[in-house]
Amino acid sequence: MKSEKIIGIDLGATNIRGAIVKDESLSAIVSRRIHTKGTQEQVLEDVYWLIDQLISEDVKAIGIGVPSVVDVKKGIVYDVIHIPSWKEVPLKDLLEARYHVPVFVNNDANCFALGEHYFGKGKGAENMIGLTVGTGLGAGVIINNHLYAGINCGAGEFGMVDYLDQNYEYYASGSFFNNIYGLSGEEVFKSAKAGDESALKLYNELGTHLGNAIKMILYTYDMDLIVLGGSVQQAYDLFEKTMWERIRTFGFPKSIEELQIKTSELANSGILGAAALYFDAG
Repeated sequence: MKSEKIIGIDLGATNIRGAIVKDESLSAIVSRRIHTKGTQEQVLEDVYWLIDQLISEDVKAIGIGVPSVVDVKKGIVYDVIHIPSWKEVPLKDLLEARYHVPVFVNNDANCFALGEHYFGKGKGAENMIGLTVGTGLGAGVIINNHLYAGINCGAGEFGMVDYLDQNYEYYASGSFFNNIYGLSGEEVFKSAKAGDESALKLYNELGTHLGNAIKMILYTYDMDLIVLGGSVQQAYDLFEKTMWERIRTFGFPKSIEELQIKTSELANSGILGAAALYFDAG
């Protein structure tokens, strides 16, 4: 199946990127800035433009990841983050009518998990969590070699679970530094890499919160593999120790003996994961 040509598309807050995925490799990536504040039709034209650069008669399907809630069966996207005009867009129907190939739509965190499962650190794992730790805290859940998205594409929204006086996303993501201390994550990262003790202490705090989040995930799904993605994973060495200190307080020690937490090394996981929506449906 992986020998078939699939278009994978990653629709972000400011850019749309896509490529042909075949035999676990990508064609040259096509990208374009999108009309973030434009009308629904203007943003659709950006999507059409990108697909027009990639489509050919031997393309079998199109997969697209979006930062939003998705009706997976109908392919409708709702309230896309940073694109105000996309309140309710029947993206699957629109693309299938234009290009006459099957279209698969899902959210970006689920696409990250699928990308890791088929092409990255989760390859060969029957069950895993792909945890994106960036501006927010999102996840995709793989169970028995298939994505589990839930009825409303909401499975894996661990960041929204109540924690302390807010939720896990408030404390266990890159936004932690600004939310609590009014500092930019980039600023703290640079200082910590330079050995600044106060910045290193902040990463220790982040690790504690992320460790608590992972404990909650383990109580929920009992996984033995979590792959970290997102911007914060680049600082893994700065928070790994305190994260694991919290994980080791897990109530069932036997359950975490074989737990692996890996950091993603997969370039273009969003594009690869979007294409993998086709493989997952097979």
